Amino acid sequence: MRVHIHFGKGSGQVSRQFLRSAERIFLVCGLLALGACAVIYSDAYIYQAYEGHRFAQALERSVAGKQPGPPPAADLQARDGAVIGRLDIPRLGLRVMVREGDRFRTLRVAAGHIPGTAMPGWPGNVGIAAHRDTFFRDLRKIRLHDTITVTTLAGSYRYSVDSIRIVKPADTQVLEASGGPSLTLVTCYPFSYVGAAPKRFIVRARQMSGDNGAAARTAS
Repeated sequence: MRVHIHFGKGSGQVSRQFLRSAERIFLVCGLLALGACAVIYSDAYIYQAYEGHRFAQALERSVAGKQPGPPPAADLQARDGAVIGRLDIPRLGLRVMVREGDRFRTLRVAAGHIPGTAMPGWPGNVGIAAHRDTFFRDLRKIRLHDTITVTTLAGSYRYSVDSIRIVKPADTQVLEASGGPSLTLVTCYPFSYVGAAPKRFIVRARQMSGDNGAAARTAS
């Protein structure tokens, strides 16, 4: 015996209406997501352009001797959100302004100087973090011996990459000082991971040159 099940026209119309409604909902959600991303990226771009221009002007005045030197590093480090300087990796074409702190509002528009780590040009290990899908996206192409420059109003400091590691988020030893002045860049890993990434991409570099006078003053 064969059983034939017939669906009425009403069921088909309901199914088509449901699909059309679902399409509209997904379309609206997609547009909202794209709009949110556009706002975030535009905010970061505008901030970088504005602060980069201000920093370049302040750097010119500082070099020309038309203004007093920057505040002591200890004071600057305590000011969450203050502009620290600019980080450049010439081979990657990477340039980003660096702010004090690693909170969401800072990492949304800039790279962040990790609190508790050394300031550029001072003894210890300078820690700088940024998102893998924005400012540190090109960090995946970093190589050993690449040059990294951190420029502040106190001086310009050049570093050479000597190690690249992938660690767990709980591994905070990468930020500890070892030997002479150094720089550690931190971002999430894998770079293509969707969501909260399970690991951290660590680039360690040793200082090559800079204003050693600042380090000497701190040591004394």
